[in-house]
Amino acid sequence: MARTQSGSAGGALVKPLLLYGSVMHARHATASNAFRYAMFTLSLPLSQLAAAASPVLGIERLRLFSFFNRDHGPRDGSPLLPWMRAILQRQGLAEVADGEVVLQTMPRLFGFVFNPVSFWYCHDRAGGLRAVLCEVNNTFGEHHNYLVAHADRRVIEADDVLRAEKVFHVSPFFAVRGEYRFSFRRQADRHTVAIDYFDQDAKQLTTRLVATPAPLTARRLLGAWLRCPLLTLGVVARINLQALRLLAKRVPFFHKPAQTAEETP
Repeated sequence: MARTQSGSAGGALVKPLLLYGSVMHARHATASNAFRYAMFTLSLPLSQLAAAASPVLGIERLRLFSFFNRDHGPRDGSPLLPWMRAILQRQGLAEVADGEVVLQTMPRLFGFVFNPVSFWYCHDRAGGLRAVLCEVNNTFGEHHNYLVAHADRRVIEADDVLRAEKVFHVSPFFAVRGEYRFSFRRQADRHTVAIDYFDQDAKQLTTRLVATPAPLTARRLLGAWLRCPLLTLGVVARINLQALRLLAKRVPFFHKPAQTAEETP
């Protein structure tokens, strides 16, 4: 059976994965600034979260790495899959996105977590990708969800571009306006997420997350940690470092507007 956009054979059991790779940001507006650093994320099928547990990865319990429901979705510790199903139902996508939901995210490290963005991949029963919820967090403790899908609900193919209006404050060096353009390419040997931010029809920021998937095992997770020992802690440190660099370049600063509580439509 042919491989689908989800990277799994249609109807096959989706397994937990370790995604090791890098993230790249390139700023094109006002003052150029670019950086790339190594990182890894987990790809977790929500119907079988328990299968990801190991001596170094705790599911709803502290380990070297941990995953807790309360870090995502409704943030109340309740099961995540029913929450996502309810969103798909409200958006008229439940009939087509009736298969596995896979969450790509960084785990807690030593109990600490900060995910600038996590991705919820919503599939049909044949393994086709139908919708993606992009769960965005800022450093002020706020979060917002962008749900992207084709208007006709067709399968999302590799390099299809899906758009979402920017309505959430993330960086103080960009105004809350414009739009994001997302594309997702997930193959057996490489997963790529492309996010381009446009304002007034001009590209302001390029972001690429590129990773090689492998079965999620304790040994592989420890190996990835040795290569990225700070992970979530390093993300916060790098955010602050890049902010200082932009301030030094006298990039205009936008104060955070009042943010209403997140409610995904």
